[in-house]
Amino acid sequence: MQEIQNLSSEVDVRKKKIEELKAMGEIPYKSKFDCSCSIKQAREKIGETVRVAGRIVFRRIMGKFGFMQIRNIESKIQVSVGRNELDEKAYEFYKKMIDIGDFVGVEGEVYTTQTGEITIKAEKVTLLSKAMRPLPEKFHGLTDTESRYRQRYLDIISNEKSREVFLCRSKICSIIRRELEDNGFFEVETPILQTNISGASAKPFFTKHNALDLECNLRIAFETWLKMCSAGGFDRVFELGKDFRNEGMDFQHLQEFTQVEWYAAYWDYEDNIKFFKNLIRKLLNETIGTTKLTYQGKELDFGAEKWERINYAEEMKKILGFEYLDITDVDEFKEKVVKSGLFKSEELEECKCVRTLIDFIYKRKIRANIVGPTILYNYPAVLKTLARRNDEDNRVVDVFQVVACGVEMCNAYSELIDPIVQRQALEAQLEEKAQGDDETMDVDEDFLLAMEHGMPPMSGLGFGIDRFIMFLFDLPNIRDTVLFPIMK
Repeated sequence: MQEIQNLSSEVDVRKKKIEELKAMGEIPYKSKFDCSCSIKQAREKIGETVRVAGRIVFRRIMGKFGFMQIRNIESKIQVSVGRNELDEKAYEFYKKMIDIGDFVGVEGEVYTTQTGEITIKAEKVTLLSKAMRPLPEKFHGLTDTESRYRQRYLDIISNEKSREVFLCRSKICSIIRRELEDNGFFEVETPILQTNISGASAKPFFTKHNALDLECNLRIAFETWLKMCSAGGFDRVFELGKDFRNEGMDFQHLQEFTQVEWYAAYWDYEDNIKFFKNLIRKLLNETIGTTKLTYQGKELDFGAEKWERINYAEEMKKILGFEYLDITDVDEFKEKVVKSGLFKSEELEECKCVRTLIDFIYKRKIRANIVGPTILYNYPAVLKTLARRNDEDNRVVDVFQVVACGVEMCNAYSELIDPIVQRQALEAQLEEKAQGDDETMDVDEDFLLAMEHGMPPMSGLGFGIDRFIMFLFDLPNIRDTVLFPIMK
């Protein structure tokens, strides 16, 4: 209660200052300020006069002299303010009307103090924007998790770790785009508002297009659209953006998430393994300077020449103790699983079809036990509707995923380009939907029409940006990687 009263009092004081500023003919919210350089650049201009702007995050006044610190997301700099440089009126204005949290413009020479601190000797301080509320307390910052998510701007101001995360996130997206473009990929934009559920097995968000009187959904993946671009002649194509899946929330899933998908004509999934490994190493080296990191107490090395490989289909057969690839009846499959002692019958109730049952077992008996970066390949065909069937055994598909610490980092295929097999696979999903599975794809006639016109051999890969940030900064919750996660 005392904190609320103190805050209310502080807000009242600042409101009064705004009224006083207006009465003085001062504009408390300026339209612009001409900077000669950024705060980061100013730190390199010792002996030069600069004009910079930023938010005051610290201030100390000692009679006729004092210091403040201004910063932005990228950098900070100390500013000395005293009567030797400012006239009495300007200095009194600075002392009485300017507060921590305000945005100011500063003009002066950059020098180094006796303690080695790079500082601007202020010859002029201009109030640019008056903050009505104070910032979080300097030494504790914004510590409440919900407040950090709801008021991310305050979190960024007060927490160094948050600044590092979101600066790095921006850099990662830039590196990915540059690496793809340097390797001949073109970036495109595909529809977010769609009329078919396609590209992945997931539950969508639904909405209504009033003008066309259409029931629509938000995209769950870029895949089918990017493949249609390949059919149109984009041999190498990618998109980096948002997907939406209306599923449960946990520490590694968001309903609105960011990923990049790319498709390369004339590659198979082994080519994509090489490309992905090189990209991960580049991202790590250019952001944290090493391919080794620690995630949730586990040491991970992404720089190793060979990553462990697990044959998904064979590993699952070992765990189950019986041949399962030909089983199509989910009840028969469940009965065998229960008889093997792996799970109790009630644990499997949520599994409505063979696909979801296999995935349920995989996540608990294979994925959960993986620590170091591991390539899983040779997936049962029933799991991947859009992937190419293996030439030697059409019950499995040419797919790989990279998993580390039980977290899936990417999903990649040699792509299915046979329109007859593709139609059969999509129609099979209709049967799964009839069994109660609400994470199935529609039979997308537009996509099938494009495939019937011909698509080149290709391999595609989807890579989640949010999860990768979790690894980089050893973050326990995927919400910590997103500027403004949705809140209830």
